Amino acid sequence: MASVTSNDQLKVVVSNKQILSLALPISFAILIPQLNMLINSIFLGRLSQEALGNAGITGVFYLIFAVSGHGLNNSIQSVLSKYAGAGKTDYFHLIVSQGLRIILQFSLFFILFTWLLAPMILESVTDPSSYPAEMNFLRIRIFGLPFLYLFQLGNAILIATLNSRWLIIGFLIEAAVNILLDYLLIFGKAGFPAMGFNGAALASVMAECTGMIIVFLVLTYTGLKKKYGLFRSFRFNKELFNEIMTIAIPLVVQFIISLTTWLIFFILIETKGTMAKAISNTMRNVFGLAGIFIWAFAGTSNTMVANLIGQGKENSVVSAIKRISLWSLGLCLLLISILNLYPQLFFILFDQDESFINAGIPVIRVVSIGMIMMSVANIWLNGVTGTGKTKINLAIEIFAVVFYLIYTYYFMQYHYISLAMAWTNELVYWLTILLFSYIFITSGKWKNRTLS
Repeated sequence: MASVTSNDQLKVVVSNKQILSLALPISFAILIPQLNMLINSIFLGRLSQEALGNAGITGVFYLIFAVSGHGLNNSIQSVLSKYAGAGKTDYFHLIVSQGLRIILQFSLFFILFTWLLAPMILESVTDPSSYPAEMNFLRIRIFGLPFLYLFQLGNAILIATLNSRWLIIGFLIEAAVNILLDYLLIFGKAGFPAMGFNGAALASVMAECTGMIIVFLVLTYTGLKKKYGLFRSFRFNKELFNEIMTIAIPLVVQFIISLTTWLIFFILIETKGTMAKAISNTMRNVFGLAGIFIWAFAGTSNTMVANLIGQGKENSVVSAIKRISLWSLGLCLLLISILNLYPQLFFILFDQDESFINAGIPVIRVVSIGMIMMSVANIWLNGVTGTGKTKINLAIEIFAVVFYLIYTYYFMQYHYISLAMAWTNELVYWLTILLFSYIFITSGKWKNRTLS
């Protein structure tokens, strides 16, 4: 059995070493699926520019449900971290069992939604020539959702117990399976059927199933499953169920609203032609790659804030968020600098012509500025999540989305200048997030929470 963090070591301290010990394993873990999605897009770019463009709207649609699971598991992680900080690890198995109930119910609902209601919605708003391929893809892709949610749950347990160094195993194997199956199923290699666009969907489902299996094997191998009695009982605990749901529901609604607005943006882009769709899908990959450290430090912010509150060290929260923000900003600037020095190399990966590259470079410049803003704003927003005041998260999200939609609709429908100008909506969104998150955290209105 591998060594794991002991109970008396579950209380975090505000130090660079502690921040990096949490964030770097998460970063490497996030890097793997982002490279995976990038390679997926590279394969589809070689299939056709149309397939690359269609991957944008289908990717954002699935991402809405994927980040909903991220919201659910963030709430579970937050509750686990709070009890870890308070030294109440005997509650872990109960928290996990309630979380398991919740995520399986949500995944079933989202699968039914995609099969029964999504066709009516998408058919009325998407390009008629693209709709059949996009809907067929989603009908396959959505079956990966329960596997993804369970994979996220296992990762939440590893992070909350300060064992994030084990994350990379599941992500690495999942990515390897996805890349291999992408190659085999999209192009029909080694005797496999050439499924084209749908091959990417099936490959992702099978990879997510693999990731789920691996993370639960890791929990068993490390002894965490036995140590905390995880999955030994699935009895209902109303108090903990309600505690998770109180945090989870505003987070899920927040993420759905956030990604739905991005879906609207991609739907509006469909009216601007195939190249605009394809370029925007590559921008989604930019957000994924450059966001590796941002999301890792955002998860660190959530965990550290909840843990510090569980310890009763509320006065250390603001300094922790500021220190995490500096790390996030610094590493984001490093990645963005490389991307902007050699943007042609990035676009060449997708096997597109010179006109595609020339049209994409101005967009990548604008998106880079948005990523810099995001690198700080997301840390403060996840600090709000760590306080458990997720209704505030939702309120902040609503304000940001209102400004985002007004700005987007104006520059897409009434005063379209260029695709680069349209993408400046990310600056409006993240600036609003940062402003309201900073005001709330520094106000101290979240203090004096007590453990249930």
